[in-house]
Amino acid sequence: MFDAHDLAVLVRSGTPLIVIDTHEEPALEDALRRVVGELFRPLFRWSITDGLHRLDLDDEDVPPCNDSSLVLDFLHRHPQRAIWLLCDFSPYLRYAANQRRLREVALGRTREPQTVILASGRNEIPEELADLVTRYEVRLPDEAALTRILREEVFAHSRGHGGRRVEVDAQAQRALVRSLLGLSVTDARRILRQQVLIDGRIDAGDVAAVQQAKFRLLDRKGVLHYEPDCGDFDRVAGLTRLKDWIAQRRVVFVADRPPKGLEPPRGVLLLGVQGCGKSLAAKAIAAGFGVPLLRLDLGAVYDKYHGESERNIREALKTAEAMAPCVLWCDEIEKGLATSDSDDGVSRRVLGTLLTWMSERRRPVFLVATANDVSRLPPEFLRKGRFDEIFFVDLPAADARRQAFRIHLERREQALDDFDLEALAAASEGFSGAEIEQAVVSALYAAHAEGRGLDQAHLLAALHGTRPLSVLMAERVEGLRAWARERCVPAD
Repeated sequence: MFDAHDLAVLVRSGTPLIVIDTHEEPALEDALRRVVGELFRPLFRWSITDGLHRLDLDDEDVPPCNDSSLVLDFLHRHPQRAIWLLCDFSPYLRYAANQRRLREVALGRTREPQTVILASGRNEIPEELADLVTRYEVRLPDEAALTRILREEVFAHSRGHGGRRVEVDAQAQRALVRSLLGLSVTDARRILRQQVLIDGRIDAGDVAAVQQAKFRLLDRKGVLHYEPDCGDFDRVAGLTRLKDWIAQRRVVFVADRPPKGLEPPRGVLLLGVQGCGKSLAAKAIAAGFGVPLLRLDLGAVYDKYHGESERNIREALKTAEAMAPCVLWCDEIEKGLATSDSDDGVSRRVLGTLLTWMSERRRPVFLVATANDVSRLPPEFLRKGRFDEIFFVDLPAADARRQAFRIHLERREQALDDFDLEALAAASEGFSGAEIEQAVVSALYAAHAEGRGLDQAHLLAALHGTRPLSVLMAERVEGLRAWARERCVPAD
């Protein structure tokens, strides 16, 4: 959304170079027409395909100026103060002559003071001009504007289908509008139109579809991944303290206005032994809060070009905030934050960007970081205040192992009455949740090969034939458990 008054203020103040990142050129042109109607200045528009045209008058003879240098020469010599809308012009700023021409405009070395607006989906401004431009931030529609757009699309659909009424669930409408926050008017209208057209109604099923469509629009780098299947805590054995902690904070996190004196929870760090359910817990936290889950791939953040890694992490975090409320999951974060001096400080700058965002973010984005090797985590990442709590996910106790067998047997449609879960829990001491699942899978293969149904003997044989990580890496596992004993909150 473009505020014609704000644009007029920039023009009146003599701002020579204005940069606007937007895909909504028609809306920008409409706003600029209102500006020139107030200021009585000519308005020109240029693109490489259409050349130069005057927008406020239809009959003025203007040279086509299809070449970028020609339009700058024409602008430089123009005898009147004017507003010049140059669309997708930043690629032509790689040429030294064009850079110099625009610098002269900014320094007032033209025949008359001019206002140049560079509009593109993503303007790449050379460093030589960066200190001379003013960036105009496009205002995104608020809830009231999005509600109005939804009503317009519902009315248009009804009118186009012979007056057939579109059913709109009030609760789904509120959730839908909140999900669209952070999108432009054009993108929000397109998504809403698609959802209305699908079945001629707005209900709870549309909310998840809108969230996924919004994510596809926002994330174009592949650094973030939308996780549609979050599961829930019923699929996670044990972790009772963590489950209770999340349940206590759910209402506050999703509330439009948190209760007085309470701030929305900011995140948790899950440390623990490999295969003990940290990733499952991260997914279940999103389901517990009832919000989308985004996975941050820190390995994809790093780029060979100078400055691109820092840009990637900033854009990923900005996308996460646009998706708020949501859960942002960083799996095995120690691998992505390993800092060294061999990369010219890129990893340290990426870490610094993440730490700053963790301290200063204002949107409800709940960060869940998981790690297996605490020794590789930077000390500044672990200091108090970065996370609300640091939980340690230990090897499952007997009750959690019994739950794990129940979960995995039920998922594979096995009758629980045929198994002694107490005996299985006792036989699997020292096993992680992932190792218990693999024992069930191995037993199923063995039973299938024999042409028989799965029984207790198959499971016990699979357990006895497995050496768990707690045995293979006994020293490292015990060292991690000893470190966490006095420093972390047990998740179970």
